[in-house]
Amino acid sequence: MRTRLAALAAITALSAGVAGCGGDPSSDSSRSPSASSSASSPDPSAARTPLDDASVPLAERLTRAMATIAAGTPGAEDVREAALFEQTTARNLARGSKAKADAVLGALGRADRAQLESDIAAARELMAMTDPQPKLPDWKILTPPSPDELRPLYRRAQRETGTPWQYLAAVHLVETRMGRIRGTSTAGAQGPMQFLPSTFAQYGAGGDINDPGDAIMAAGRMLANNGAPGDMAGALWSYNHSDRYVAAVSAYAEQMKRSPAAYDLYWHWQVLYRHQDGTMLLPEGYPDEKAVRIAG
Repeated sequence: MRTRLAALAAITALSAGVAGCGGDPSSDSSRSPSASSSASSPDPSAARTPLDDASVPLAERLTRAMATIAAGTPGAEDVREAALFEQTTARNLARGSKAKADAVLGALGRADRAQLESDIAAARELMAMTDPQPKLPDWKILTPPSPDELRPLYRRAQRETGTPWQYLAAVHLVETRMGRIRGTSTAGAQGPMQFLPSTFAQYGAGGDINDPGDAIMAAGRMLANNGAPGDMAGALWSYNHSDRYVAAVSAYAEQMKRSPAAYDLYWHWQVLYRHQDGTMLLPEGYPDEKAVRIAG
């Protein structure tokens, strides 16, 4: 576990370094976001190089990472590394200049460009909502249910409440990285969908606030009661009274509507925490497994 995380940290740190260099800076029609042709055909040898090889243009490495996610087995090490690479690259570009982000986006194929552009925009919104913290959180980081286990829960909630499943998955992603985070928020919210106990009592139908199926269904009921599916922005605002939250969740949901591979990408995203000493990756098993600093 520690060896794998060290390798992932090296990849993401190098991605952050590339973000500041010259012109190559640092979530249904197609299974692969890489299906569209890019501005230039990547060198086939690049597929054999690691993602931390800064001699390969960042756009080419991102294209390969997205293809790995689309074609790979959920949970496989190469897929996890590829997803973390895309996740941290989006965050790094969100923190940098628009010109640097545009340089990378312009070198990507249409589908990959749509994915990364959306993830950069969402990262900007979410980072604007929080400040770096002086202490690491009092959380446990769990192994989440698999994507194949979660998908039927989202779809069942859609059937019974009318709330689009992609929005439920996006809320789940933003709130707890699809069930990785177990902890109580400063406001007292709990469980995989981060409900206040009083709100869950209203929408949970007697279920368990910590059960993924019960929590996802409760979220579907709450969003439907507040405008879903006709007014998703209004429904999301009832969940979190922030226009930035609404924009970020909507961006992730729309990507999952666009491509099934976006759901696979987001399921693999890790818990990254903004600490005063830098961005910390909280691995599965945290706090027994130590946090890993991956960026300044």
